[in-house]
Amino acid sequence: MACSASFRPLFTFNLPRSNQPTKPKSFFFNCEANSNQSPKSFSLHKAKNFSFSKPLLVSSAKPRFNVGAQREYPTAGQDESLISDSTYQEAFSWSSVILPFLFPALGGLLFGYDIGATSGATISLQSPELSGMTWFSLSAVQLGLVVSGSLYGALLGSIVVYPISDFLGRRRELITAAVLYVVGGLVTAYAPGLGVLLVGRLLYGLGIGLAMHGAPLYIAETCPSQIRGTLISLKELFIVLGILLGYFVGSFQINAVGGWRYMYGLSAPIALFMGLGMWSLPPSPRWLLLRAIQGKGSLQEYKEKAISALSKLRGRPLGDKLSERQIEDTFLSLKSAYTDEKSEGSFLEVFQGPNLKAFIIGGGLVLFQQITGQPSVLYYAGPILQSAGFSAAADATRVSVVIGVFKLAMTWIAVAKVDDLGRRPLLIGGVSGIALSLLLLSIYYKILGAFPLVAVAALLLYVGCYQISFGPISWLMVSEIFPLRTRGRGISLAVLTNFGSNAIVTFAFSPLKELLGAENLFLLFGAIALLSVLFIVLIVPETKGLSLEEIESKILK
Repeated sequence: MACSASFRPLFTFNLPRSNQPTKPKSFFFNCEANSNQSPKSFSLHKAKNFSFSKPLLVSSAKPRFNVGAQREYPTAGQDESLISDSTYQEAFSWSSVILPFLFPALGGLLFGYDIGATSGATISLQSPELSGMTWFSLSAVQLGLVVSGSLYGALLGSIVVYPISDFLGRRRELITAAVLYVVGGLVTAYAPGLGVLLVGRLLYGLGIGLAMHGAPLYIAETCPSQIRGTLISLKELFIVLGILLGYFVGSFQINAVGGWRYMYGLSAPIALFMGLGMWSLPPSPRWLLLRAIQGKGSLQEYKEKAISALSKLRGRPLGDKLSERQIEDTFLSLKSAYTDEKSEGSFLEVFQGPNLKAFIIGGGLVLFQQITGQPSVLYYAGPILQSAGFSAAADATRVSVVIGVFKLAMTWIAVAKVDDLGRRPLLIGGVSGIALSLLLLSIYYKILGAFPLVAVAALLLYVGCYQISFGPISWLMVSEIFPLRTRGRGISLAVLTNFGSNAIVTFAFSPLKELLGAENLFLLFGAIALLSVLFIVLIVPETKGLSLEEIESKILK
């Protein structure tokens, strides 16, 4: 069957069964037909009442169309319980979801940019000819503080945001993160001495902590559920893009006097763009409904704000009926999840009942993400490539670009498949590949030192498998697994777990390498990777295609 033109006929029919009430279903039918073929007929054998709500539309002799289901909200007097979120998908246009994704995702890009820029900035900082200042002779401890300053800031940001995340809201949290990015980047770039430089790194890290907490929250709560996995995985792609951008800037500025100032300073205009963009976006409708349920203000006022926010996010006229019905439906779903509508919950509620189950899933994923050796394996990337005789490995910044491009390509695969294959298959397959790559690295350092291509293959296998599993999907699961009641606090704890375990692995690497040797250290990481596969198989659920409210009601109960 061939096709070139398209139409989207919409019809509604009711199929009564026994004496049960019926609910309308809307279908978009698309099939491909040749101009000389008659359309295939169909019959509804058990239908007693068949009615079209809209006429079938025909536009050309060669139609093309897809099959899908679209949610139709209950009319007046219809039982709300008859509508199932899992059966229907929200209609949306991609143009309306770009900006609500892009501006929060820039928070991830700026996090990645700091990682990439720092790799070049540390070389520039220590150069007598290129540093452009008199205090270039940094001790190992001082250099370590420069490198990890943003990490400590991110840890502090994760702690600070824990009690105030629901008060700030996702939008204001990201605006605050953008301000901290701008101030931190400028202070670092213009630092007259080491002390001011470290303050700038700490401020920038505070921005990272808030951005990595607020971005997945805002994206998950504002995007249609059927593309939630794609968009949150794209945020990970933005982190990799940021790393790559940092590497490129470092490679261009590495020979400039005071080049480290440009490397860090370039983050400020990007952060300013992010802040202005977030200022133009509405608050999360789900957050507004949460505040209403918690009794933080007038219920009607918060509902009206939520309707207005959803209309703006979907590119609809302000206060349109469809947004009004969606908000009412979401409000009823959220309200049913609360046993005490007026309570915000205790400080320790995240460690109780369904919230604890969510934290075990989300916190466990980000913990295994780090303790499977991700910082350590990438630390060895340069030496491994050099041992293989790659000429580009002579320049550390160019090697980093090569790795960054490969990470980017593999992350794109995860983005394309996460809402198709699901979360669990990518996690299980990717983490199994990580375990295999770590075993190969251990064998390389123990037995196959004369075959460096084995190490290169293992390194690329690790990077690729990480980017289709732990890299994007850990943060995707974190953003969608926590109940709305404790989502802000739960994600802040997950972010804290991530950065805390990252710091531990980073600082424990050198003593462990001296104690165990590189071959045994990678073997240890491989064993942890196998343990993480078992954790995923036994504990981590599949959330593909479920709304945030369905995840809470079906998986966490």
